[in-house]
Amino acid sequence: MDFYLILGIERAATLGDIKRAYKRLARRYHPDINPGDRAAEQHFRQIAEAYETLSDPERRRRYDTAGTLDDGGDVQVFGFEGFDFSVSVTGAAAPTFGDLFADVLQARETGPARGTPTRGADLHQTLSLSFEEAMRGGERQLIVTRLQHCEMCGGTGRLKTAESRCAICHGAGTIKTARGHMVFSRSCADCGGTGRKTDVHCPGCAGQQALPRTEALVVNLAPGLGDEATIRVPGMGHAGRNGGDAGDLYVTLRVAPHPLFRREGDDIHIVVPVAIHEAALGAKIDVPSIDGRARLRVPPGTQAGQRFRIRERGVPSARDGTRGDLVVEVRLMLPRVLDERSKELLREFGRINGDDVREP
Repeated sequence: MDFYLILGIERAATLGDIKRAYKRLARRYHPDINPGDRAAEQHFRQIAEAYETLSDPERRRRYDTAGTLDDGGDVQVFGFEGFDFSVSVTGAAAPTFGDLFADVLQARETGPARGTPTRGADLHQTLSLSFEEAMRGGERQLIVTRLQHCEMCGGTGRLKTAESRCAICHGAGTIKTARGHMVFSRSCADCGGTGRKTDVHCPGCAGQQALPRTEALVVNLAPGLGDEATIRVPGMGHAGRNGGDAGDLYVTLRVAPHPLFRREGDDIHIVVPVAIHEAALGAKIDVPSIDGRARLRVPPGTQAGQRFRIRERGVPSARDGTRGDLVVEVRLMLPRVLDERSKELLREFGRINGDDVREP
């Protein structure tokens, strides 16, 4: 990880240059400005770490002496220039084996080399729908903020310039560092070991190859998607680095419950009130469905809690497009007895059939 590259500054930058670069990038990537954006949060942490190191003269000196963390994966070679076996260093000041080879091992432990294509991070969003909207499906618009390739540099992070001598290695192509009595030479990360500079950091993206942008995206929803269903939109996540593929966008649906309908798989369940005379004598009644009204035949002698199935009036299947059923549960409703004639009829009905309900 090259702190100068992260801040988009040259290695000869002054403390004022460092502070200005930090303020500019902090305003762009601060977590309070990008709520829920994990890529921006991670980049802000890198910016803060780079600023803390380079704004402290002693830490910056040690960092410059040890070299950048991201050195392009070039193999380091070391020599014995200036090595003097006649000097003996003992005690706490004695260099250990780990100290001597820290620079060699450090480059191999920093992860992928610069220039390695890296896939962009995935994005996750939530879309709220009513029950009816989920049943109908159709197009919905989302506002998505994601990292997209910088238009100024085409996503490379660099701009071509007239060839010049590298100011870091002074044209040598290598940087030498000392550990104890040993001198290590490694390829200059700033010029890639060529000693010449033919490009500079892109000022539009500060060398980061991508910038956050907000856009409206239309998502197509199949009919009948349920709560917690996830839709994948390929290539609409954050842009990849160094030519890597973009991540994907995952949209999770939140479907509100319905006051009448209850979904079980592709079937829709509903409880319908039925009068006593309709259940006893049979009737044809209209019941609600997700696409209007459905006709139900209630056979004579229907009991409370009995269920009837109306074929293909349920949810369209996301697998093959076939529809589930509408399952109707009967709830018997007692009539209001408001006059003497109705009371007398019920008494007569009870005298004739009263014991039938308790028969096994």
